[in-house]
Amino acid sequence: MRIAVVNCNTTESMTETAAARARLAVGPDTTVVAITPSWGVESAEGWYDSFISAAAVLHTLERLPADIDGVVMAGFGEHGREGARELLEIPVVDITEASAHLAMLLGRRYGVVTTVRRAVGQIEDSLMTAGLLGHCVAIEDTGLGVLEIDADPVATADAFVAAGERAIARGAEVICLGCAGMAGLEEHVRERLAVPVIDGVVAAAALVETLIRQRLTTSKLDSYARPLTKSRRWPGAEG
Repeated sequence: MRIAVVNCNTTESMTETAAARARLAVGPDTTVVAITPSWGVESAEGWYDSFISAAAVLHTLERLPADIDGVVMAGFGEHGREGARELLEIPVVDITEASAHLAMLLGRRYGVVTTVRRAVGQIEDSLMTAGLLGHCVAIEDTGLGVLEIDADPVATADAFVAAGERAIARGAEVICLGCAGMAGLEEHVRERLAVPVIDGVVAAAALVETLIRQRLTTSKLDSYARPLTKSRRWPGAEG
């Protein structure tokens, strides 16, 4: 079994971090393939970045190796999820919805801790589209940019804990990591927060693997029917 972890940005180190976390969630007979778009944005922070990112990811998925059995979309709140499900016949799981689904198995209300404030609206929309916003009581930002997360691990953990405590004060019983770049952070803050912390990359990898083992694929009736056949061009794309 081969699962592709597809980064939403062009920063290779973030792709490798996400893929490494995904490997911890799958069985020994499952191979995780790390994929970085050849063009796009170095970090997706805001609507403009997100739409560029979505186009780059979908362009990348058009060229997905034929031996891939499932896809993890490693962008929290980023666009493109529904388009990927139209394009591909194999299971596609986005880390935003994966973390929320698992959180709702552990508590009635969950919160999200993300990077910058401008990401909150996108996350709300992504969860609403997935039908998961109703149980989300808080989306708190750390004020850290995506590329700042690895710069000072201690400061990142402190900012995450502070934001997590704000979410808990608003009623969250479970916390979701709101950025693929935060993958693995839950191990450093687990003892400092009184609730479970969910890594969306791990959650998505586990869910994709389960769908593949159950031989379940995306429905192609109506909502995620294959895209119409027509000419499509990708200006500025490599390859």
